[in-house]
Amino acid sequence: MPVEMSPEDFEALVENALDAIPDEIAVLVRNVVVLVEEEPPEDEPDDLLGLYDGVALTERDQSFLPELPDRIFLFRGPLLDMCEDEAELVEEIRITVVHEIAHHFGIDDDRLHDLGYA
Repeated sequence: MPVEMSPEDFEALVENALDAIPDEIAVLVRNVVVLVEEEPPEDEPDDLLGLYDGVALTERDQSFLPELPDRIFLFRGPLLDMCEDEAELVEEIRITVVHEIAHHFGIDDDRLHDLGYA
């Protein structure tokens, strides 16, 4: 049975997951905004939990001039649907936040899978 939760309570869980990122990593995350959307875009799988939209730090060179921030999306609907209780939801949000921030640092899905974040 999917978890039911208000958008405000869900966003509070996302904020808690972001606050739990160690300071030595958080200070390296630059020009990134984290957004909560209800569902993934139509061209993505329905069960997508998160998405990094930007240029990974490892792919930037001296000529890279960011205009808009990179974006990390968390998709509320799929996360609620996949979890049986709030404790599982908290863990899945944490994993998804770490996974998407790792993409910002240029870590690919294969490596994330090896680390247990895919």
